[in-house]
Amino acid sequence: MANKYDLITMGRATIDLYAQDIGVPFEKIKSFAAYVGGSPTNIAVGARRLGLNVALISGVGEDPVGDFVLAFLSEEEIETAFITRKPMTRTGAVLLGIERPDKIPLVSYRDNAADIQLTIDDVKAAPIAECRAFEFAGTNLSQEPSRSATLYAVELAKSSGVLVIMDLDLRADQWRDVRVFGLMVRSVLPNVDIAIGTEEEIKAAVLESADQLTITHSQITAPEIRGDLNTALLSLLERGLEALVVKQGSKGSSVYLQGGEVVFAPGFSVEVFNVLGAGDAFAGGMIYGRLKGWDWYRAARMGNACGAIVVTRHGCANFMPYENEALEFIEERGGF
Repeated sequence: MANKYDLITMGRATIDLYAQDIGVPFEKIKSFAAYVGGSPTNIAVGARRLGLNVALISGVGEDPVGDFVLAFLSEEEIETAFITRKPMTRTGAVLLGIERPDKIPLVSYRDNAADIQLTIDDVKAAPIAECRAFEFAGTNLSQEPSRSATLYAVELAKSSGVLVIMDLDLRADQWRDVRVFGLMVRSVLPNVDIAIGTEEEIKAAVLESADQLTITHSQITAPEIRGDLNTALLSLLERGLEALVVKQGSKGSSVYLQGGEVVFAPGFSVEVFNVLGAGDAFAGGMIYGRLKGWDWYRAARMGNACGAIVVTRHGCANFMPYENEALEFIEERGGF
Protein backbone atom coordinates (compact mmCIF):
# COMPACT_ATOMS: atom_id res chain seq x y z
CA MET A 1 0.00 0.00 0.00
CA ALA A 2 1.35 3.41 -0.95
CA ASN A 3 2.15 5.86 1.82
CA LYS A 4 -0.44 8.57 2.29
CA TYR A 5 2.23 11.25 2.89
CA ASP A 6 5.91 11.61 2.13
CA LEU A 7 6.44 13.67 5.27
CA ILE A 8 4.53 14.61 8.40
CA THR A 9 6.04 17.27 10.65
CA MET A 10 4.93 18.08 14.19
CA GLY A 11 5.32 21.20 16.32
CA ARG A 12 4.74 24.88 16.47
CA ALA A 13 2.93 27.00 13.90
CA THR A 14 3.11 30.76 14.48
CA ILE A 15 2.66 34.16 12.98
CA ASP A 16 6.07 35.79 12.41
CA LEU A 17 6.16 39.58 12.38
CA TYR A 18 9.39 40.66 10.68
CA ALA A 19 10.61 44.23 10.89
CA GLN A 20 10.47 46.11 7.62
CA ASP A 21 12.93 48.66 9.01
CA ILE A 22 16.24 46.95 8.32
CA GLY A 23 19.40 47.80 10.23
CA VAL A 24 17.74 49.72 13.03
CA PRO A 25 17.55 48.85 16.76
CA PHE A 26 14.43 46.95 17.78
CA GLU A 27 13.03 49.93 19.68
CA LYS A 28 13.18 52.02 16.49
CA ILE A 29 11.07 49.66 14.36
CA LYS A 30 8.08 51.35 12.72
CA SER A 31 6.43 48.49 10.81
CA PHE A 32 6.32 44.71 10.48
CA ALA A 33 5.48 42.27 7.69
CA ALA A 34 3.30 39.29 8.65
CA TYR A 35 4.47 35.80 7.66
CA VAL A 36 4.05 32.24 8.95
CA GLY A 37 6.76 30.49 10.96
CA GLY A 38 7.74 27.85 13.48
CA SER A 39 10.44 25.30 12.68
CA PRO A 40 8.23 22.26 11.81
CA THR A 41 5.93 24.52 9.78
CA ASN A 42 8.86 26.01 7.89
CA ILE A 43 10.20 22.54 7.15
CA ALA A 44 6.77 21.40 5.99
CA VAL A 45 6.48 24.30 3.57
CA GLY A 46 10.05 23.86 2.36
CA ALA A 47 9.50 20.17 1.64
CA ARG A 48 6.13 20.80 -0.02
CA ARG A 49 7.58 23.43 -2.35
CA LEU A 50 10.19 20.88 -3.38
CA GLY A 51 7.40 18.52 -4.40
CA LEU A 52 6.80 16.25 -1.41
CA ASN A 53 3.30 15.44 -0.15
CA VAL A 54 3.27 16.93 3.35
CA ALA A 55 1.01 17.15 6.41
CA LEU A 56 1.49 19.12 9.63
CA ILE A 57 0.45 18.17 13.16
CA SER A 58 0.08 21.34 15.19
CA GLY A 59 -2.34 23.52 17.13
CA VAL A 60 -3.69 27.02 16.64
CA GLY A 61 -6.07 29.09 18.71
CA GLU A 62 -9.66 29.85 17.88
CA ASP A 63 -8.55 33.30 16.81
CA PRO A 64 -7.90 35.32 13.62
CA VAL A 65 -4.19 34.54 13.87
CA GLY A 66 -5.05 30.86 13.61
CA ASP A 67 -7.14 31.69 10.54
CA PHE A 68 -4.12 33.49 9.08
CA VAL A 69 -1.82 30.50 9.60
CA LEU A 70 -4.32 27.96 8.25
CA ALA A 71 -5.09 30.06 5.17
CA PHE A 72 -1.41 30.27 4.25
CA LEU A 73 -0.85 26.54 4.75
CA SER A 74 -3.89 25.70 2.64
CA GLU A 75 -2.56 27.90 -0.15
CA GLU A 76 0.74 26.01 0.09
CA GLU A 77 -1.16 22.70 -0.22
CA ILE A 78 -0.04 21.47 3.19
CA GLU A 79 -2.54 19.03 4.71
CA THR A 80 -4.09 20.94 7.64
CA ALA A 81 -6.59 18.31 8.81
CA PHE A 82 -4.34 17.47 11.76
CA ILE A 83 -3.94 21.04 12.97
CA THR A 84 -6.22 21.28 15.99
CA ARG A 85 -8.10 24.37 17.11
CA LYS A 86 -7.39 24.65 20.83
CA PRO A 87 -10.06 26.56 22.82
CA MET A 88 -8.85 29.06 25.43
CA THR A 89 -5.39 29.27 23.85
CA ARG A 90 -3.61 31.64 21.48
CA THR A 91 -1.77 30.96 18.27
CA GLY A 92 1.93 31.50 18.89
CA ALA A 93 3.60 34.69 17.70
CA VAL A 94 7.16 35.92 17.18
CA LEU A 95 8.36 39.49 16.62
CA LEU A 96 11.71 39.86 14.88
CA GLY A 97 14.06 42.68 14.04
CA ILE A 98 16.89 42.60 11.50
CA GLU A 99 19.66 44.79 12.86
CA ARG A 100 22.22 43.01 10.69
CA PRO A 101 22.18 39.64 8.90
CA ASP A 102 23.46 37.73 11.94
CA LYS A 103 21.78 39.85 14.60
CA ILE A 104 18.07 39.10 14.62
CA PRO A 105 16.59 40.07 17.99
CA LEU A 106 13.31 38.28 18.56
CA VAL A 107 10.57 38.06 21.14
CA SER A 108 8.41 34.93 21.32
CA TYR A 109 4.86 35.04 22.63
CA ARG A 110 4.21 31.46 23.69
CA ASP A 111 2.37 31.71 27.00
CA ASN A 112 -0.60 29.37 26.57
CA ALA A 113 0.41 28.68 22.96
CA ALA A 114 -1.99 26.35 21.18
CA ASP A 115 0.68 24.08 19.69
CA ILE A 116 2.16 23.21 23.08
CA GLN A 117 -1.30 21.85 24.03
CA LEU A 118 -1.10 18.98 21.54
CA THR A 119 -2.16 15.69 23.14
CA ILE A 120 -1.75 11.96 22.56
CA ASP A 121 -5.28 11.92 21.13
CA ASP A 122 -4.26 14.56 18.58
CA VAL A 123 -1.41 12.30 17.52
CA LYS A 124 -3.66 9.24 17.32
CA ALA A 125 -5.91 11.13 14.91
CA ALA A 126 -3.04 11.63 12.46
CA PRO A 127 -1.85 8.91 10.02
CA ILE A 128 1.75 8.79 11.24
CA ALA A 129 2.05 5.11 10.38
CA GLU A 130 1.10 5.95 6.79
CA CYS A 131 3.94 8.35 5.99
CA ARG A 132 7.49 7.81 4.80
CA ALA A 133 9.13 10.24 7.22
CA PHE A 134 8.13 11.93 10.47
CA GLU A 135 9.92 15.10 11.65
CA PHE A 136 9.57 16.86 14.99
CA ALA A 137 11.20 19.75 16.85
CA GLY A 138 13.05 19.63 20.15
CA THR A 139 10.93 22.51 21.44
CA ASN A 140 7.95 20.12 21.41
CA LEU A 141 9.52 18.48 24.47
CA SER A 142 9.74 21.65 26.57
CA GLN A 143 6.28 21.39 28.16
CA GLU A 144 3.33 19.07 28.72
CA PRO A 145 1.11 17.89 27.13
CA SER A 146 3.14 18.41 23.93
CA ARG A 147 6.06 16.47 25.44
CA SER A 148 4.07 13.27 25.98
CA ALA A 149 2.26 13.67 22.65
CA THR A 150 5.58 13.98 20.82
CA LEU A 151 7.15 11.01 22.62
CA TYR A 152 4.08 8.97 21.68
CA ALA A 153 4.31 10.12 18.05
CA VAL A 154 7.99 9.22 17.84
CA GLU A 155 7.36 5.79 19.35
CA LEU A 156 4.49 5.19 16.92
CA ALA A 157 6.54 6.27 13.92
CA LYS A 158 9.52 4.13 14.88
CA SER A 159 7.42 1.02 15.51
CA SER A 160 5.75 1.53 12.11
CA GLY A 161 9.03 1.61 10.21
CA VAL A 162 8.75 5.33 9.45
CA LEU A 163 11.97 7.34 9.10
CA VAL A 164 12.16 9.51 12.26
CA ILE A 165 13.92 12.88 12.04
CA MET A 166 14.54 15.26 14.94
CA ASP A 167 15.52 18.89 14.54
CA LEU A 168 17.21 19.70 17.86
CA ASP A 169 15.69 23.20 17.61
CA LEU A 170 17.04 24.73 20.82
CA ARG A 171 15.10 27.84 21.83
CA ALA A 172 16.71 28.62 25.16
CA ASP A 173 13.90 30.86 26.38
CA GLN A 174 11.46 27.92 26.21
CA TRP A 175 13.37 25.90 28.84
CA ARG A 176 13.60 26.61 32.56
CA ASP A 177 17.02 24.96 32.47
CA VAL A 178 18.87 24.23 29.23
CA ARG A 179 20.16 21.02 30.82
CA VAL A 180 16.58 19.72 30.68
CA PHE A 181 16.71 20.26 26.91
CA GLY A 182 19.66 17.86 26.80
CA LEU A 183 17.91 15.37 29.04
CA MET A 184 14.89 15.31 26.73
CA VAL A 185 17.02 15.02 23.61
CA ARG A 186 19.00 12.11 25.00
CA SER A 187 15.84 10.33 26.16
CA VAL A 188 14.21 10.40 22.71
CA LEU A 189 17.24 9.67 20.50
CA PRO A 190 17.01 5.85 20.72
CA ASN A 191 13.82 6.15 18.63
CA VAL A 192 15.29 8.70 16.18
CA ASP A 193 17.05 7.84 12.91
CA ILE A 194 18.39 11.26 11.90
CA ALA A 195 19.07 14.26 14.14
CA ILE A 196 19.85 17.73 12.79
CA GLY A 197 21.42 20.57 14.74
CA THR A 198 23.97 23.33 14.91
CA GLU A 199 27.24 22.85 16.76
CA GLU A 200 25.84 24.78 19.73
CA GLU A 201 22.67 22.67 19.81
CA ILE A 202 24.70 19.47 19.77
CA LYS A 203 26.85 20.66 22.67
CA ALA A 204 23.72 21.73 24.55
CA ALA A 205 22.32 18.22 24.17
CA VAL A 206 25.07 16.90 26.48
CA LEU A 207 25.36 19.96 28.73
CA GLU A 208 25.93 19.04 32.38
CA SER A 209 27.02 22.25 34.10
CA ALA A 210 25.32 25.62 34.03
CA ASP A 211 28.82 27.11 34.14
CA GLN A 212 29.27 25.96 30.53
CA LEU A 213 26.42 28.15 29.32
CA THR A 214 26.43 31.84 28.50
CA ILE A 215 23.23 33.37 27.19
CA THR A 216 22.13 36.91 26.57
CA HIS A 217 18.81 38.20 25.24
CA SER A 218 20.24 38.30 21.72
CA GLN A 219 21.32 34.64 21.94
CA ILE A 220 17.93 33.03 22.56
CA THR A 221 18.23 30.95 19.41
CA ALA A 222 22.02 30.53 19.55
CA PRO A 223 23.42 30.50 23.10
CA GLU A 224 27.17 30.27 23.59
CA ILE A 225 28.02 26.86 25.04
CA ARG A 226 31.49 25.79 26.08
CA GLY A 227 32.29 22.16 25.50
CA ASP A 228 33.97 19.72 23.13
CA LEU A 229 31.99 19.16 19.94
CA ASN A 230 33.55 15.79 19.12
CA THR A 231 32.72 14.42 22.55
CA ALA A 232 29.13 15.61 22.15
CA LEU A 233 28.86 14.08 18.66
CA LEU A 234 30.07 10.69 19.86
CA SER A 235 27.77 10.77 22.87
CA LEU A 236 24.69 11.38 20.73
CA LEU A 237 25.66 8.88 18.03
CA GLU A 238 26.07 6.19 20.69
CA ARG A 239 22.33 6.41 21.30
CA GLY A 240 21.60 4.65 18.03
CA LEU A 241 21.27 7.39 15.42
CA GLU A 242 21.79 6.48 11.80
CA ALA A 243 23.13 9.97 11.17
CA LEU A 244 23.79 13.21 13.04
CA VAL A 245 23.72 16.18 10.68
CA VAL A 246 25.61 19.32 11.70
CA LYS A 247 24.56 22.63 10.12
CA GLN A 248 27.62 24.85 9.76
CA GLY A 249 26.24 28.00 8.16
CA SER A 250 28.16 29.32 5.18
CA LYS A 251 30.70 26.48 5.48
CA GLY A 252 28.05 23.92 4.57
CA SER A 253 27.10 20.83 6.54
CA SER A 254 28.63 17.62 7.86
CA VAL A 255 26.90 14.27 8.24
CA TYR A 256 28.30 11.98 10.94
CA LEU A 257 27.26 8.39 10.27
CA GLN A 258 26.89 5.53 12.73
CA GLY A 259 29.76 3.61 11.16
CA GLY A 260 32.25 6.44 11.69
CA GLU A 261 32.14 7.97 8.20
CA VAL A 262 31.83 11.75 7.94
CA VAL A 263 30.34 13.30 4.81
CA PHE A 264 31.08 17.00 4.32
CA ALA A 265 29.02 19.00 1.84
CA PRO A 266 30.36 22.52 1.12
CA GLY A 267 28.02 25.48 1.23
CA PHE A 268 27.27 28.20 -1.31
CA SER A 269 28.49 31.78 -1.25
CA VAL A 270 25.63 34.30 -1.18
CA GLU A 271 24.97 37.78 0.17
CA VAL A 272 23.20 37.22 3.50
CA PHE A 273 20.14 39.28 4.36
CA ASN A 274 18.71 37.31 7.31
CA VAL A 275 20.08 34.07 8.77
CA LEU A 276 16.83 32.90 10.37
CA GLY A 277 15.05 30.17 8.45
CA ALA A 278 18.22 28.81 6.86
CA GLY A 279 18.31 25.74 9.09
CA ASP A 280 14.68 24.87 8.39
CA ALA A 281 15.20 25.33 4.65
CA PHE A 282 18.24 23.06 4.94
CA ALA A 283 16.17 20.39 6.68
CA GLY A 284 13.46 20.54 4.02
CA GLY A 285 16.03 20.15 1.26
CA MET A 286 17.93 17.36 2.97
CA ILE A 287 14.75 15.38 3.73
CA TYR A 288 13.67 15.83 0.10
CA GLY A 289 16.98 14.42 -1.07
CA ARG A 290 16.91 11.41 1.23
CA LEU A 291 13.33 10.56 0.27
CA LYS A 292 14.38 10.80 -3.38
CA GLY A 293 16.96 8.11 -2.65
CA TRP A 294 19.98 10.42 -2.91
CA ASP A 295 23.22 9.74 -1.06
CA TRP A 296 24.17 11.86 1.94
CA TYR A 297 26.44 14.21 0.01
CA ARG A 298 23.85 15.07 -2.62
CA ALA A 299 21.04 15.41 -0.04
CA ALA A 300 23.15 17.68 2.17
CA ARG A 301 24.12 19.83 -0.82
CA MET A 302 20.44 20.22 -1.64
CA GLY A 303 19.86 21.29 1.94
CA ASN A 304 22.75 23.75 1.74
CA ALA A 305 21.30 25.26 -1.44
CA CYS A 306 17.85 25.73 0.09
CA GLY A 307 19.41 27.36 3.15
CA ALA A 308 21.56 29.64 1.01
CA ILE A 309 18.54 30.82 -0.96
CA VAL A 310 16.51 31.61 2.15
CA VAL A 311 19.24 33.69 3.84
CA THR A 312 18.97 36.17 0.95
CA ARG A 313 15.30 36.81 1.82
CA HIS A 314 13.17 38.51 4.42
CA GLY A 315 11.44 35.66 6.27
CA CYS A 316 11.11 31.89 6.65
CA ALA A 317 8.14 29.80 5.45
CA ASN A 318 6.92 32.34 2.90
CA PHE A 319 10.32 32.42 1.21
CA MET A 320 11.21 28.74 0.91
CA PRO A 321 12.50 27.84 -2.58
CA TYR A 322 10.71 25.66 -5.11
CA GLU A 323 12.27 22.52 -6.61
CA ASN A 324 13.25 23.98 -9.98
CA GLU A 325 14.62 27.08 -8.30
CA ALA A 326 16.85 25.08 -5.94
CA LEU A 327 18.09 22.74 -8.68
CA GLU A 328 18.88 25.66 -10.99
CA PHE A 329 20.70 27.44 -8.12
CA ILE A 330 22.95 24.39 -7.71
CA GLU A 331 23.48 23.93 -11.45
CA GLU A 332 24.50 27.58 -11.86
CA ARG A 333 27.15 27.07 -9.16
CA GLY A 334 28.83 24.01 -10.55
CA GLY A 335 26.25 21.34 -9.82
CA PHE A 336 26.22 18.75 -7.08
